[in-house]
Amino acid sequence: MLHGGEKNLFDLEFRLPAECADDLAEGRADIGIVPCAALLQRNFAIVEGVGIACRGPVRSILLISKVPFDRIGALAADSSSRTSVLLARIILEKRYGALPRIELMKPDLEPMLAAADAALIIGDPALRLEPRALPYHVIDLGSEWMALTGLPMVFAVWAGPSRFVDKNTEAAFQSSCRYGLERVGEIVAAEAPPRGIAKELAREYLTSHIVFDVGDCERRGMELYLRYASELG
Repeated sequence: MLHGGEKNLFDLEFRLPAECADDLAEGRADIGIVPCAALLQRNFAIVEGVGIACRGPVRSILLISKVPFDRIGALAADSSSRTSVLLARIILEKRYGALPRIELMKPDLEPMLAAADAALIIGDPALRLEPRALPYHVIDLGSEWMALTGLPMVFAVWAGPSRFVDKNTEAAFQSSCRYGLERVGEIVAAEAPPRGIAKELAREYLTSHIVFDVGDCERRGMELYLRYASELG
């Protein structure tokens, strides 16, 4: 959208996904990258074919615990991802029988673990950690979701009111996605160093962990996630 054939096609503003959902709901944006959790409360049309998903380990969503997972009573969570917080609750209940209370905190591992039994670390802070080197119990929630359901996990989709989501819009987003995927090396070189993430890990993350093509299998995984999340209330 910044550099390819779709440059200048849209007016762009950059927000956290949770803020994008709020901007859409309040009419400040026409289309946004929407966390799947927000689809529980809002009837948005979804841009077909593209999104943010995984088909196994996602690497950027780690649940780190001082105690066995079935004994977690309090979970410190980064509030910037509603979808990941709900995913952690689903995994802990259905895989481990735990129903922890959620404490929203900044994504800093040691203070989180000082305040709660476990911590949910997502995004860049998770990528800056080496899970195997941590002296705690660690699970990857992408792996856990696949083990639970056998389906991909969709974290976010492009969406908005139906009048803005048409075939031309979908074609533009799909084309822009292809443009980016063809230039992963350039993206890694530009974005990994300022974020404090090793280039090798960034490339692996964008090519092996994260999936940007959202097809029928991903949609089934998303529908199941929304059902489980709805059951949590």
